[in-house]
Amino acid sequence: MQTPLACRFLQFLQDELAIPPESLAIATRRHDPTPNVLPMILWQYGLVTLEQIDQMFDWLETA
Repeated sequence: MQTPLACRFLQFLQDELAIPPESLAIATRRHDPTPNVLPMILWQYGLVTLEQIDQMFDWLETA
């Protein structure tokens, strides 16, 4: 079950960073979509850039 923070984070990824739901599904298929781990999983799969990771961690710091 996803936490409210995880749900908000996934929404941020789709709305603000334009990460397709399909990419998020790939990253969360075998991994828990914990907000503090998800950026690195997305990067390991080559689904995001380092700039996007910076934006994710900036968002997480203020959430």
